[in-house]
Amino acid sequence: MPDAGDQGGDPLFDAPVVEHRNEIFKNRDLVDTDHVPDADRIIGRDEQIEQVAHEIGALVVGEPASSVLIFGKTGTGKSLVAKHVMGRVEAEADRRGVSVGTAYINCSQTDGPARVPRNIGRRINPPESGVKFPSRGISTDEYYERLWSILNQHYDGVAITLDEVDRLRDDSPLMILSRARENGSIDIPISIVAISNKIDYRNQMNERTKSSFGHREYVFDPYDANQLREILRNRSDAFHEGVIEEGVIPRVAALAAKEHGDARKGIELLFSLGKYAIRNDYDTISEEDVPKVREMAEAERLRDLITGLPAHSQHVIGALAALTISNSDEGWFRTSKVLDAYKKLCNEHAVDPVTHERVRQLLEELSFLEITESRNQHQGSKGQFNEHTLNKPPEIIKQIYRETAP
Repeated sequence: MPDAGDQGGDPLFDAPVVEHRNEIFKNRDLVDTDHVPDADRIIGRDEQIEQVAHEIGALVVGEPASSVLIFGKTGTGKSLVAKHVMGRVEAEADRRGVSVGTAYINCSQTDGPARVPRNIGRRINPPESGVKFPSRGISTDEYYERLWSILNQHYDGVAITLDEVDRLRDDSPLMILSRARENGSIDIPISIVAISNKIDYRNQMNERTKSSFGHREYVFDPYDANQLREILRNRSDAFHEGVIEEGVIPRVAALAAKEHGDARKGIELLFSLGKYAIRNDYDTISEEDVPKVREMAEAERLRDLITGLPAHSQHVIGALAALTISNSDEGWFRTSKVLDAYKKLCNEHAVDPVTHERVRQLLEELSFLEITESRNQHQGSKGQFNEHTLNKPPEIIKQIYRETAP
């Protein structure tokens, strides 16, 4: 091991790149999409904050509150508003001497019904409870029993946000949680904020779950170009003064506006620009850097997503990319055509293809991840069929597939 530096530190971290990072970023949290900024930095969502607060606000006095559904495209402030309101509910309840527990769960990272109560329990479990939520070894029912025990013994109310709730295999956790008091599992008020990117998610819910939410649902519209510019300006002091040159913020905002008003994409791009400056030892970030860094960041994000997919999902998306490139005038392809291209790739890679039904399921999963999009077409008396298209640049996908195909 190398000797410590003159100041007693590890010389490994005395490298110029580490020092330069501090010269670029002043408050890196501001370009972290999971960061909840102060209220005065939240743009264009005052009405939505008031709406959600109206539904769950009774918790601050320990009274029954409503549950609410929030819909909207990625990057429209759904998670931000939910986290912001929950934070204020918890703080105001505490000021009034009421103990309200809050938990935020991202369902895209919760595969399986048992993980929902387990993860909620871990978020709100006070150290003095003595209750454990192990990774395995107990049933789903036992996780819920332990959760109910904690809520009844330590809280006067609870607010739980289930983000990307459409990623759950079914809506049973939503029904169990939203009806916990009605069913006698807990004797404190509970409020659920369920968030989905899919406007039609309500149609997937069973009738009992729907009735728990009533008609308390809100759709968040995409940000407009002016709001995006203001959002990004309010995050620009993540960098030291003078690092971001004039023109960068408007350019990033314009690109985010093209992405259906996606503020998350804009904030992520600001972060990527900062990393790019650090990596290349730049003192400033120019408008000319924006499109280049955006393309690099998108390719990196897409590479991580694709390489994390099961092997045959990668072959299917590689097949769809090849079809798209070789048939640039079409764009949409029937399942049978994707299947033929998929089998060809499997043959080239000396792997056995899966069945037609499994390919259909993989296409559904890719659409669910928004890598592809699927639609159902009717052909009169000949019946109906599904078509598929890529939502990502086919050239980039083909290059990633060529380099990483299993």
